[in-house]
Amino acid sequence: MTMKELAKLAGVSPAAVSRYLNGGSLSAEKQEVIRRAIEKTGYQPDLAAQMLRTRTTDLVGIIVPKLDSESVSRLTAGAAEELSQEGYLCQIAVTQNDPERELSYLSLCQNRSLAGAILMSTTADARHESFLKKLSIPVVVVGQRMKNVSCIYHDDFGAARELTRLILARGRTRLAMISATEQDPAAGLARQAGVRAAMEEAGLDPGALPVEISSFDIAGGAAAMERLLRRAPGLDGVLCATDRMAFGAMETLRSAGLVPGRDVSIAGLGDSWAGRHVVPHLTTAHLYYKTSGRAAARLLMEKMRIRKQDDPVRQTMLSYSICPRDSV
Repeated sequence: MTMKELAKLAGVSPAAVSRYLNGGSLSAEKQEVIRRAIEKTGYQPDLAAQMLRTRTTDLVGIIVPKLDSESVSRLTAGAAEELSQEGYLCQIAVTQNDPERELSYLSLCQNRSLAGAILMSTTADARHESFLKKLSIPVVVVGQRMKNVSCIYHDDFGAARELTRLILARGRTRLAMISATEQDPAAGLARQAGVRAAMEEAGLDPGALPVEISSFDIAGGAAAMERLLRRAPGLDGVLCATDRMAFGAMETLRSAGLVPGRDVSIAGLGDSWAGRHVVPHLTTAHLYYKTSGRAAARLLMEKMRIRKQDDPVRQTMLSYSICPRDSV
């Protein structure tokens, strides 16, 4: 059904129907006859045409590094639940961990006049910060802390430090780390810094920490563990930047004749469901990804309701919970 046909059924002009759909001024009598006609016919406006007319939309972009990730799925679930309650639809964009694609998708959200965007960023460099500040649509960053940008992020440093303290408390002194790239300030730099801080507290030399960089998957963790065993064959404790890296690292340890948890303490971050079922059960830090998605959506909706010039920068750091299990 077209708008003209709906208008004819309601006995009003197409302009009156357009004003009704777009929240324009209309008499109570006309509002009621149009409402009844819509209820009777189940009429749905063409969102694309409505966007072209009004330059607004109920679509919110959620930009994530990948889909095959429990952290991403938890974040998007939390954000989508909050947004849908307020009538917003979500459009997912996947960057494959490419910072350039993040900027391209943000530009696309702006050019298509989306209501706003949530960005699960892989970096927090000056270029990203400058780009975000120039956007005309509201954006909330999740997972990274950026200067002068509204964001929801995790205590990556604190979680890594506390996990390392657990490993050290087991009497382990020859530690190593499987880290994300240092281009990632959260999963890379902050988690490395947390490990080194715990080592320094224990009187160990943080500069002697062997670190191998891994991709965010099991294969990457396995390969990084192989390199660590060649570099530091006597290691007895490993902190992995993510649970999936830790799963791969445990496979390599077993292949080398070492028993995770007995010969080498190992921990990850993220609290993947699989960590409760692998043997040994993985010690990890629960990061509140679903909560971060919810918080980002609420903050974004608040930003969308106010004028840009009155929009303050808001930043929230979420805590974590340590999950001690058999692998340490």
